[in-house]
Amino acid sequence: MYQSIVHFLKQNLLCAAMLFLSVTCVFAQQSIFNITDYGAVVNSKLPATKALQNAIDACSKSGGGTVFIPSGTFIIGTVHLQSHITLYLQSGSILKGSTHLSDYENFFPDTPFIPIHKGMFFTENKEDIIITGEGRIDGSGIFFFDTTKAKKLDSIATRFTRQKNNFRNIAEGVGDGPLVPNDRPYQMFVFSNCKRVSVKNIFITDAPFWCMHFADCDAVFVSGIRLWNNLLAPNADGIDVTSCTNVIINDCDIRTGDDAIAITGYNHHFEIPGFQHVKHISKNIIVSNCNLQSYSSGIRIGFLDQNTVKNIEVNNVNITNSTRGIGIFLRDEGSLENISFNNVFIETKLRTGDWWGNGEPIHISAVRGKANIQLGSIRHVFFNNIICAGENGILLYGSEESHLQDINFNHIRFKVVNSALNAVAGGNIDLRGCLRPREQLFQSDIPGILARYIEGLHINDFMLEWSKQLPSFFTNGLELHHFSNVSIFNFKASHAPNAINGYKIFAASGDGFVTDDLSGVKKVEVQ
Repeated sequence: MYQSIVHFLKQNLLCAAMLFLSVTCVFAQQSIFNITDYGAVVNSKLPATKALQNAIDACSKSGGGTVFIPSGTFIIGTVHLQSHITLYLQSGSILKGSTHLSDYENFFPDTPFIPIHKGMFFTENKEDIIITGEGRIDGSGIFFFDTTKAKKLDSIATRFTRQKNNFRNIAEGVGDGPLVPNDRPYQMFVFSNCKRVSVKNIFITDAPFWCMHFADCDAVFVSGIRLWNNLLAPNADGIDVTSCTNVIINDCDIRTGDDAIAITGYNHHFEIPGFQHVKHISKNIIVSNCNLQSYSSGIRIGFLDQNTVKNIEVNNVNITNSTRGIGIFLRDEGSLENISFNNVFIETKLRTGDWWGNGEPIHISAVRGKANIQLGSIRHVFFNNIICAGENGILLYGSEESHLQDINFNHIRFKVVNSALNAVAGGNIDLRGCLRPREQLFQSDIPGILARYIEGLHINDFMLEWSKQLPSFFTNGLELHHFSNVSIFNFKASHAPNAINGYKIFAASGDGFVTDDLSGVKKVEVQ
């Protein structure tokens, strides 16, 4: 009797297990939505936008699952992702942006801006979204540029530069660009006010404008992607994080014309779609283990920020072949605070054409960019274990109405290297994005480090090296103006090799200056 009961239970448990596995497999099959089942045709010249949207909507209606992109090329315009969706691109698959603007949705910005077109993916107020796989998303960006022309600065923009009308002159062709854009779709990806968004492993290329834009999002994870835009394409940022919280970007290879990674506090920004005018603090953003290239900034933090941005950590990053390395810019009411960079290699160059930046490996500036607002501040910034090679100096440029506060350099190696473009671009400071024309682009001598209007500059173990053949506009090792509470220890430096009357350190108009070595130091009106 006992053995019969055991045998009966074993048989029924086996049947129950088999039934469970069968139901699970059926459920898994039902949760995958192949876009070819919704009308998409592999390698067709006709757009698959409607088919992809129908698959997404069907997946959402069923409670969520995976939208599957099989091998082959599918052309799309604007689509909208939904909550609880995984968009999976099989190896060999390509979602390719249409070259017809009519395939992209219209967007009507606030006046005085004119209507523009959204990009490929525009997603608002959703949650639990994943984009992943081994496939590619291609924005067809090159189609929307005139590849025979470069954007050039006019004589008004260059009137204060050392070279005047010859500033960043292009000897032939398009030089370093940037190319002249035609009408184009805007951000390839917009996630606006979304929660728990992940983008993993895929290859993204050739954005016509900003590539990946997260606005007012919480819990963003970008990992392992390869994002390669045209290095000559203006506005083709890599990843823009605007007014977001709890963001992780790691293990990425990003190569872009404009900023590779931009972290800002915008709640609106000119005509660009995706903003909902939300006022809130943006915080807790980590970038790690990335290789970055940019004809603007490798990493840019801040600009015309309505919202404060704080708690940013950047670790183990290589920034090469870039016009600026790290740029921190305050131009509006939002402050930028609690920012650290650790274990970073930076290589920067001068460029021809109308790119922002002029070869600075590190640039921090706080100047007015908008009238009738109370300027925010930049404070508590830390650089640890940084190796730089740049064709311009490090710039720490506060203003009378917004002093830089608590800027720290620890274990830094910086070599100022000669540039083939010094004759057409060297010896200038680029603060563009500011209100006053005289501060935009202007001639200046170039110290290894220029610091002005700063409260709390702390340098420890900093080695500055100069190339031998440098123009005479390279001057002092460190130059300070309008400062307080400065401490400098173990600063191994000299003035530039061709500087007339140069100093290791030149300090003027300040108080609270402490150093362990006064040799080569010149102080003027310093308490």
